[in-house]
Amino acid sequence: MQNQNSPRLAITSLLLLFLIGGCKPSSESKQVASADYNSLTAIAEDAMQAVIEIPAGTNHKIEYDKKAQAFLPDSIGQEGRVIDFLPYPGNYGFIAGTLLDKAKGGDGDPLDVLVISESLPTGTVIRVLPIGVLLLKDRGEEDTKIIAIPAEEGLQVLKAKNFIDFMLRYDQARLIIEQWFMAYKGLGTMEFIRWEDDRYAWSEVKKWMVKQ
Repeated sequence: MQNQNSPRLAITSLLLLFLIGGCKPSSESKQVASADYNSLTAIAEDAMQAVIEIPAGTNHKIEYDKKAQAFLPDSIGQEGRVIDFLPYPGNYGFIAGTLLDKAKGGDGDPLDVLVISESLPTGTVIRVLPIGVLLLKDRGEEDTKIIAIPAEEGLQVLKAKNFIDFMLRYDQARLIIEQWFMAYKGLGTMEFIRWEDDRYAWSEVKKWMVKQ
């Protein structure tokens, strides 16, 4: 018999997740000059380096323009794009020093990452540890989302150490993240493929890492 409390639990978890996203930005995160983003490495001190484009708890789509060396609003026509859905459930950005080469089947962009923590300003560079990978198809094209937490323990709001821990201790949060990405572009746009673990995340970063 289906647990009647599960919908209520999912709603409670969702509210907690978005409360996390709306918290005050941490003073321990850092920003670097725009000209330095292109020279950042993918891995630093046994952690991945993430660059935050969209703070948790916001709806405005922002992307880093490598040529302009600036964070610019993603636009549809002449208007900035605003996600017509619930706010981002984490800090969204990319893994520095990676590029999904189109010649190798990639989409020409860096690897996407969702960092689960308090809200971080656009432009923040933060060392993160992967706890899973969400594999989707976006209009027929494979779309990889690395799910990560800050490497600094003081910034962590989830205490998962790996994907197994993530599933066992925070499975409702994992399902919320999955459902958010499945729905934020409109029903039927995204197709779920599968989840992968933290080891897969490391292999993806090493596969697409730009040689320094």
